[in-house]
Amino acid sequence: MTLFGFRIPMMASLIVWALVWEIVGHMDVIFLIPPMSAILSAGIDLVQTASWQNATVVTIRSFVIGMALAIGIGVPLGVLMGRSRIADNIFGLWVNMFVSAPLSALVPVLMILFGMGETTIVVTVFLFAVWIIVLDARAGVMQVPPSLIEMARSYGAPPSTILRKIVLLAALPEILAGIRIGLIRGVKGVVIGQILVAIIGYGELFELYSRSFDMERFWALTIVLFAAAMLLSGIVERAEKRIEYYAGAR
Repeated sequence: MTLFGFRIPMMASLIVWALVWEIVGHMDVIFLIPPMSAILSAGIDLVQTASWQNATVVTIRSFVIGMALAIGIGVPLGVLMGRSRIADNIFGLWVNMFVSAPLSALVPVLMILFGMGETTIVVTVFLFAVWIIVLDARAGVMQVPPSLIEMARSYGAPPSTILRKIVLLAALPEILAGIRIGLIRGVKGVVIGQILVAIIGYGELFELYSRSFDMERFWALTIVLFAAAMLLSGIVERAEKRIEYYAGAR
């Protein structure tokens, strides 16, 4: 954005909102909104505590395992649905149903099935992320021009080569877009799962801070999660831009 001939970065809006938050916090209008300076100070102290470090290890481990399963299953399933009408008819209804379903309501059921532990969090992350990855991978494969596949077949390319060198590369922008959205949904899943379980990871800390009305640390932990989601999204978005020429060539 350009203002009066000066280029203003998009992150400047965050500074504006932080200033507004600081002013509202000092006005003592709502005790749930402390000043931003107090939140940042509490955040610096928070990341040095053993409880936050242990919770971060548990959260990252659950998130990484859940996302690895979501990507490892979602991408091949989406490619299969895009290449096979039979597979698309079999799995399409279930994928669309889970995409639109309120997955938070399933967490208590998962707690009954998998217990009050880390396994429930991993499954929650998987369910939040996998379906959008499947849909985007399917959409990318279905947009591959048939002429490219026919040309490869006319030159005698085997199906495995067509899949690796034409279908996957042409569908790569949509696959990465699905992974990027899946990462954001996975962060949501790990937080919701831990809050509902409320005995491990960040969920335990959120429960502790909300019960004791320690809003500075509550909001500091929330900001950490938002920053992590934005960082993950930005990393995948940069990868998307590096391979945009596949979409242009397509």
